[in-house]
Amino acid sequence: MLIKRDDFTAQDPWRIFRIMAEFVEGFEELSQIGPAVTVFGSARTKASDRYYKLAEEIAFLLAKDGYAIITGAGPGIMEAANKGAKKAGVTSIGLNIQVPVAQKPNRFITKLLDFRYFFCRKVMFLKYAKASVIFPGGFGTMDEFFETITLIQTDRIDRFPVVLVGSEYWKGLADWIKKAMLNTGRISEGDPDMFSIVDEPEQVVSIIKKFYSK
Repeated sequence: MLIKRDDFTAQDPWRIFRIMAEFVEGFEELSQIGPAVTVFGSARTKASDRYYKLAEEIAFLLAKDGYAIITGAGPGIMEAANKGAKKAGVTSIGLNIQVPVAQKPNRFITKLLDFRYFFCRKVMFLKYAKASVIFPGGFGTMDEFFETITLIQTDRIDRFPVVLVGSEYWKGLADWIKKAMLNTGRISEGDPDMFSIVDEPEQVVSIIKKFYSK
């Protein structure tokens, strides 16, 4: 059978080398950064939004505690967190993704890595993180949140603090997890304890400090 020149299935074996290259570069660049916190949240959050200001402040406080900050490199919450990290003088990391509608990396990044594959990028978000701080967001943020707690639940990564910022946004989801998942036996009793919901910057810092003081 003849294969059309533009048939992507004929290229799949060669994609392995691209995938390997993304993992190798990510491991080399991020293994040297020391303790880090990954911040997730909506790219659509405006600079005037209170969550933008909260993300900047929380990243600044965490940076002052010695944590590098990792984001998805884009605007919104990602920009705010990178801005707080840069202001504090620590490594401000952006893991950019190449998508059809190009995402321009924000100007507060001091270390930028580009990814073609979402799954390679998602590994790097968590591989070197000591905590995840998650702000209101859309489908991408939900994907990152649920992947994080799934990896913790299944012991694929060590347990670490997962902190959701904004009770007004997250309370409905937390209630649904308890009512629809826990009460019907689809998750275990302690699974909802894998994450915390807070509203104040100091609470985020306190949760992470308390976890690592044990």
